[in-house]
Amino acid sequence: MFQIGKAIVSEEIIENDFVCNLSACKGACCVDGDAGAPLEEGETEILVDIYHKVKPFLRQEGIAVIEDKGAFVKGEDGEWETPLVNGSECAYVVFDGAVAKCGIEEAYNQGAISWKKPVSCHLYPVRIKEYTELTAVNYHKWQICDPACGLGAALQVPVYRFVKEALIRKFGAEWYQELETAAGEHLTQ
Repeated sequence: MFQIGKAIVSEEIIENDFVCNLSACKGACCVDGDAGAPLEEGETEILVDIYHKVKPFLRQEGIAVIEDKGAFVKGEDGEWETPLVNGSECAYVVFDGAVAKCGIEEAYNQGAISWKKPVSCHLYPVRIKEYTELTAVNYHKWQICDPACGLGAALQVPVYRFVKEALIRKFGAEWYQELETAAGEHLTQ
């Protein structure tokens, strides 16, 4: 572990490789699991504000859940998250054939909204945990992402570079530059 600003960063985001491989995993991270995507406090308001613009991009099942439970819910852990359809896929999931994709991101890609998606989704497989004094930045290894690890290794793309845009979104460009420097130093040790 090393520290950049108030963030404690796991070396695993430097030492492991990762590039999403949707053709292999079919977007399973948006479908599997027992909780929705983690949301930051401010993101709950964004979801409410953009829902009418995102709704045309969503499936009927997702719309029904969102209109019944809300644009976000409180999870079993007491944290905010996206609601789930039948306790499975995120309510914002859409399918392109057999591949699960984000309806929010599709609305963003089509120019309907200017917010890409929850930062936790954008950062994946990096997970952020906020504490009173510090923020933990960790690599979340999940078996369904084994194809992404294999592709990342083949392309030689470490986790932190795969999520560069998201890390800059979360922490800023200067923070990311410090991470690049720390990664270079770590790899030469």
